[in-house]
Amino acid sequence: MKSKYTSAIKSWPVEDRPREKLLKRGADTLSNSELLAILLRTGACGCSAIDLARSILVKFKTFRNMMQTDLRDWDEFKGLGKAKVAQIKAALEIGRRFREDELRENRYKIKSVRDVVEILMPQMRDLKKEVFKVVFLDSDNKIIDIADAATGTVNFATPIIREIMHSALQRYAVSIICAHNHPSAVKLPSAEDKKFTKDLTVAGKILHINVLDHIIIADNDYFSFAEEGLL
Repeated sequence: MKSKYTSAIKSWPVEDRPREKLLKRGADTLSNSELLAILLRTGACGCSAIDLARSILVKFKTFRNMMQTDLRDWDEFKGLGKAKVAQIKAALEIGRRFREDELRENRYKIKSVRDVVEILMPQMRDLKKEVFKVVFLDSDNKIIDIADAATGTVNFATPIIREIMHSALQRYAVSIICAHNHPSAVKLPSAEDKKFTKDLTVAGKILHINVLDHIIIADNDYFSFAEEGLL
């Protein structure tokens, strides 16, 4: 179906322009293509920002898929330069971090493994390299902080463990939950993962810091050492 509008957005009726619509009715009233069009600001090669946004969504399907792309993935959209691609990816990253910031500020209480998974999975499932995160908890299992511990693999487990415990002591954490992602999307722990978890738990006992879990994020699935009785 041909788009209702193919001219520049500034020539549209005011009530149909995405930016004005957002300011008058709220961001939640806009479609995905309208939200993306606001970031694009202008179209390219004779099409409006809305039409360009729709084309982008047809290719990538979801905002999540847009995150893990490089410039080559955007080459087919003529007139869409590096600056606009950077703006799109920056906006998506802001949205992805919002949930974590909100939970940290509200001192969210962790009641189950699933609570942690729901917080960290959107942050970690699409990363292209392994990243370790640590959730620091108080005596009531409320979140004190969520922080990156390392980027890489557990082959460097000893310095990672030392840094994790040092950070926990600095934050006066009573308990911690560690998590890292598997870019391969295979959720089962490696031999290194198992050794790391064992060494981390031992270090925690020495310093009186409870290691409640080590979670592996793999795409839309996860592995919990606690749920599997491996702690």
